[in-house]
Amino acid sequence: MFRKSTISPLFFQNNVKYVFIIGIILVLFQSFTACKSKNSSKTSEITKKPNIILVFIDDMGWQDLSSFGNVEAKTPNIDQMASEGISFEQFYVNAPICSPSRVAISTGTYPQRWNITSFLSDRQHNARRGVANWLDPEAPMLARDLKENGYATGHFGKWHMGGQRDVEEAPKITNYGFDKSLTNFEGIGPKLLPLTKDAQGNVGRIWADAERLGGDVTWMQRSEITTGFINAAIQFIDSTKNSDAPFYVNIWPDDVHSPFWPPFEDYNLTKEDGKRALYLAVLEEMDKQFGKLFNYIKNDKELSENTLIVFCSDNGPEPGAGNSGELRGFKGHLYEGGIRSSLIVWGPNFIAENAKGSRNTQNYFSAIDLKPSLLKFSGINTEESEISDGENMLKTMLGKTNSSKQEPIFWGRPPDRKTYPDFDKSLPDLAMRDGDFKLVCDFDGSRAELYNLIKDPAETTNIANNHPEKVAEMTRAVTNWYKEMPKLEQAE
Repeated sequence: MFRKSTISPLFFQNNVKYVFIIGIILVLFQSFTACKSKNSSKTSEITKKPNIILVFIDDMGWQDLSSFGNVEAKTPNIDQMASEGISFEQFYVNAPICSPSRVAISTGTYPQRWNITSFLSDRQHNARRGVANWLDPEAPMLARDLKENGYATGHFGKWHMGGQRDVEEAPKITNYGFDKSLTNFEGIGPKLLPLTKDAQGNVGRIWADAERLGGDVTWMQRSEITTGFINAAIQFIDSTKNSDAPFYVNIWPDDVHSPFWPPFEDYNLTKEDGKRALYLAVLEEMDKQFGKLFNYIKNDKELSENTLIVFCSDNGPEPGAGNSGELRGFKGHLYEGGIRSSLIVWGPNFIAENAKGSRNTQNYFSAIDLKPSLLKFSGINTEESEISDGENMLKTMLGKTNSSKQEPIFWGRPPDRKTYPDFDKSLPDLAMRDGDFKLVCDFDGSRAELYNLIKDPAETTNIANNHPEKVAEMTRAVTNWYKEMPKLEQAE
């Protein structure tokens, strides 16, 4: 027969210290369990793959941001991001003109590999210049690599890598690894197309025939269209919050490309005020519109702690509009003003604490390096067979080391830019940067110019005669690089 066990009060009186110790142990165990659970949750948050936003401005000069020295206009929202991130003074794009620059940043490869060496136009014009009608959809896209590894991917803004003018059968933007897209008149898919309104209130349309390229079309005032792309991007980001998927988003506005249509009523301007005044008004208006995106990210704790923003321009400015400071040249040129871009990297949880708000004036790298860097940032390893011309520069981007790209950077001029307005002579065909030195020359290696960019960033003093061996070495390297790149036959 079993008897119910009892513990007398005398037991507690005689063993009070043991009961106290047991109680302490139980409390400590519960605290440890709770702490472990909390840390496990925190670890889970930290190990969630980071979000990436790539902002690619159109035709902005190296010195157009007020944080880079513009005293004629203010860009406070972008400047604020710079004050919390890192600004890079020696970042390069890989072409001095739109379409090939976009190919390079999207694929991590030289655009010459895909026969996109100038802006994409109608098929006849493309054929005359030996330019493809669209980017090969099998190109190694950053967006596709990220999507295949669990990212939600969206492109919002200018595309210009196929689907423009009379090129109607180009692949859709979503064929390149994007879940969703909204573009302008130079891409296949849903579109935002620009309305114009002059100082007298007259309303017009630009690129009205782009409707025939397919996709849903929304008409919007040209002065507000950056907001349209930002709104679509924010909506897309919101849609990812109910899933565990991180996001990769392109925001590539039409701004600050001509024609310039600021809200005239806000700036008291007319077309007679000139290109520069109109450009500066568009620049300031673009900055205001980006304020919405930056505030959206910064005011959301989850987003601000796990998002990296990379901000730069696709090439140098149009003559008479943007400004590259002391740098020589414009859009279309292989001199520094055509290919150097003001880069800002922002991400409070990722950037080294002592680098926040800093300016990197000494290290150089280029747009083809962003893809391998961002893949490393995301913890993704791509197939070794995938074509790549870039290097992993992540530690430099995040301010954790001070090192430049190890391999040289090569450029080829757009085939339709042997001459260009506001320049005093025919332009060089090729360029190369290797360490402190920059060389430009023609396709056959003639007319070589050599500059030491550390001592002479404005490229004012050609030192080729002082360094014949260096000139011979670099000329050989850049001409061999160009010969190895595939080329389409130009039409007669």
